[in-house]
Amino acid sequence: MPTSATVTAAEIARLAGVGRAAVSNWRRRHADFPQPVGGTATSPVFDLAEVEAWLRAQGKLRAVPAEERVWQQLRAAADDLRLGDVIGLAGAFLLYLERGAPDLAWPALAALDDAAVAARLPEAVATATADLPGTTPARLDPAHVPLVRALAELAAERGTVAAFEYLRDRYVETHSRRFFPTSPAVADLMVGLASPLAGTVFDPACGTGTLLRVALERAGGPVRLVGQELDPAVARLAAVRLALRAGDVEVRVGDSLRADAFPDLAADAVVCNPPFNERGWGQEELAYDPRWEYGLPPRTESELAWVQHALAHARPGGRVVLTMPPGVAARRAGRRIRAELLRRGALLAVVALPASLGPTPLPLHVWVLHRPDGTRPAGRLLMVDATGYGDDAGRRVLAAWEAFLTDPEAEPGDPTTCRSVPVIDLLDEDVDLTPARHLAVPAIPDTAERYADTRERLRALLARLPDLVPEVRAGRAEEFATSTVAELARAGVLELRQVPVRAEAGDTGGPPLLTAKDVVLGRPPSGHASRDRDGWPEVVTRPGDVVVPMVTPKLVARVVTEGGALLGPHLYLLRPDPDALDPWFLAGFLRSQANARHTSTLSGSMRVDVRRARVPRLPLAEQRRYGEAFRRLADFEEALTRVAELGKDVAAAVADGLTDGTLRPPDSSSG
Repeated sequence: MPTSATVTAAEIARLAGVGRAAVSNWRRRHADFPQPVGGTATSPVFDLAEVEAWLRAQGKLRAVPAEERVWQQLRAAADDLRLGDVIGLAGAFLLYLERGAPDLAWPALAALDDAAVAARLPEAVATATADLPGTTPARLDPAHVPLVRALAELAAERGTVAAFEYLRDRYVETHSRRFFPTSPAVADLMVGLASPLAGTVFDPACGTGTLLRVALERAGGPVRLVGQELDPAVARLAAVRLALRAGDVEVRVGDSLRADAFPDLAADAVVCNPPFNERGWGQEELAYDPRWEYGLPPRTESELAWVQHALAHARPGGRVVLTMPPGVAARRAGRRIRAELLRRGALLAVVALPASLGPTPLPLHVWVLHRPDGTRPAGRLLMVDATGYGDDAGRRVLAAWEAFLTDPEAEPGDPTTCRSVPVIDLLDEDVDLTPARHLAVPAIPDTAERYADTRERLRALLARLPDLVPEVRAGRAEEFATSTVAELARAGVLELRQVPVRAEAGDTGGPPLLTAKDVVLGRPPSGHASRDRDGWPEVVTRPGDVVVPMVTPKLVARVVTEGGALLGPHLYLLRPDPDALDPWFLAGFLRSQANARHTSTLSGSMRVDVRRARVPRLPLAEQRRYGEAFRRLADFEEALTRVAELGKDVAAAVADGLTDGTLRPPDSSSG
């Protein structure tokens, strides 16, 4: 067991407010940087105290928040395999603080020495949290009592809910490869589709309790929260997370399909993000299970087992909302069960979500069902293709759902993205429930007019191209005296800035954010910074800045002509002193083949270290002559890109027009 807190490279970057690349550079460039004390060659860990001392000596240490220090101490208390248990125990202690204990309250215990606290605290916590899954150890090492006191101080300062939420978030972040959490946007949408909420809400694969937490927040009144989770440590996290917010919570451990912990439960609503693509879900041993009311799920259709498990635990008329991989809507192996869900009126809606809404780039469907109670005929199914809705998907899907509930016979919105489809039209040989296959085809635009307009714009731009070709003259190949970007930065000729990798794009309400993809494509800022960016070292772009992507297929350097956007992650920003260095000159030479060789550390795609790039040392007047040539070259490249785009538009318009009849080939006599 570690004797002191340790940190990863990513956590060192968090402490210093820099990107992980900066930490890698410090390790290479500074012989006195602390040596790893554990981990692996590719994922080392370092002693926190040594790292803090080094950062402090270098003037790079920011104040370490109390919650971060507690997290690091908890990490030091166990290896990664037992970290979930440790966070669960911390959560149980926080729940004990929240609930109190008449005979063994914390204020009285805290006044005792560490040995007495270690002897009496386990019983106090176990008594106050007896409803949590798992057990509280009967003994506490007195060496860990200072950590307990620090956790109590954090709870007093931040509140028990905020303290545990931070620890839970850090745990999920640390084990990101093990977790596929429901994103906030998807959770809000699912709970909205299950609303109005009352009575009992059940999640049979509850993870750390995100869907049940959102359900509690959205409910109009008291609700009972019930969950089941396969992983005992994760189940305890969910139970603590929910119990800190509500009084009526029950979370049990176990495999929901093989060992149903709530066989008699009839919930008012079921919300679930179940595991996908499981082959060993128990099909053979569960062949005669009464839950398969709509047919025995094939071994390859574990998701349809989860659908029926959820329906079996809903009261008659109770709503069920689940995420599904898109393949479940169309795979032939599941067509009989899909058909039965439709015939009996259990399936109400299928929604295709934009990939940007989920926790991974993979697309998701959301199925909305209810347990038939005989009051709603099996007449229609709502189909929504929200893949083009972007960040507004949640609101637009809920609007379509409300319209469908009000009048299932009417169109709930734009028929090219959402329709109320008669069930009889879906009961064919395939029973394909992919929304895009059942929506109206967008109206054909006036292709002839589009073709004529695009052709004229292309002709006008082609006519301008000769004047945009930069005028240059032959010269002698010569070696310039050069300086590296790092040397120019040390000399004060330019500033080199970047932001942490965690400064990712957020919702559309944040300020504009320049992304690495924007720079590669030469387009204006397309991102928006997250609203929650406290502590981020923000960098606002200015005209004359030069931006360079850190990873790119081809070395790119662009001059910012309109400032005001926040700098995004994975970008270098170089801010030259205009009295010493011309920005167009700088950007032009940064793109050189020589710099592409000197700064790249990967094959295929370049990982650029712009500090190693070399720039000629020339008088400012000479720089400006070069800069003007590079600026004209940039205008020429932009025009060529636009010509290529318009050319593709012309070709597409001709192809569309010839196939839809709005354009015809020329008469043979005219050719």
